[in-house]
Amino acid sequence: MSNNSIPIVDFAPFLDGTAKQQVADQLLGSFKSAGFVHLTNFGLSNEEVQEMFDLSKRFFALPHKIKMLAPHPDSGAHHRGYSFPGQEKETQLPESGDSTEAEIPIPSVKESFDIGREDDDLMPNIWPPDHILPGFKESYLAFYWKCYEVEKNILRALALGFGLEEEWLVRYHGMSDNGLRLQHYPGVALESVLSNKVARISNHTDFDTLTILFQDNVGGLEVEDSNESGSFLAVPPIPNSIVVNAGDFLRRWSNDTIRSAMHRVRAPPHAVTRDGMLPDRYSIPYFCAADLSTVVDSIPGTWSADYPKKYEPVSVKEYVMKRFAADY
Repeated sequence: MSNNSIPIVDFAPFLDGTAKQQVADQLLGSFKSAGFVHLTNFGLSNEEVQEMFDLSKRFFALPHKIKMLAPHPDSGAHHRGYSFPGQEKETQLPESGDSTEAEIPIPSVKESFDIGREDDDLMPNIWPPDHILPGFKESYLAFYWKCYEVEKNILRALALGFGLEEEWLVRYHGMSDNGLRLQHYPGVALESVLSNKVARISNHTDFDTLTILFQDNVGGLEVEDSNESGSFLAVPPIPNSIVVNAGDFLRRWSNDTIRSAMHRVRAPPHAVTRDGMLPDRYSIPYFCAADLSTVVDSIPGTWSADYPKKYEPVSVKEYVMKRFAADY
């Protein structure tokens, strides 16, 4: 990893078939060393992504009482709808599941709106009334399924990187038990972020298989240096790219051969402010989870007699729901 970036991988040679194994090896190598990667030419147009950012800005510009017509339930077990600033907290649970050991972070100064697939009986979507923002639901769901196609291609590349048949990981992600989030960071005083009085997002790891992140050009994302615990490196936005990171579940699934890196959002280096205020920031993460109905064991090839399995098989639903609940 360089001093100010994570690896950049051009995904086009995988998608067009000209250099599949080379891209797969680069992708897996980046996950093993950094836990993060920048992907360019990932399969969606700039116009499709910008349309979602425009929709996000329109939603978050609505009055608070209007956004609260689709409230995120108090329980994190139903991770859908609108969350107001400070409602969600990034909590780190140890593998033992003993939440008393977890560090309690500073509440994050951000607001978000979460959806999943429309036919999810476990966590049904919570929408604002249709007349509030016409087309919001339809556009949001359409982008959700576009992201699912991107996810499956990334999983195919990872499978090849592991030396497995291309569809091996996709078969565990057939139900699209995923979450798409619109996220807004209101303007905040630079001094309050630098002095740790508030956090945009405090230190955390993601907990599913993968996170695909679309971000604007404001910046502020930081990733823990793989060579120095507690030291964070800036991840400057790269136009027309996505940031993809491995979650705790993939780290465990890979028998710790893949890194799930601690990350956060703070003030970007050389932040440009107006009257000492950081500008609003928008991002769109897509959280990719294995099918909740499955139990998974270590990925073939990640363990041997000399490097035995570290973890017992785990229920995806039990793992994911425990982490959801800890964040609210």
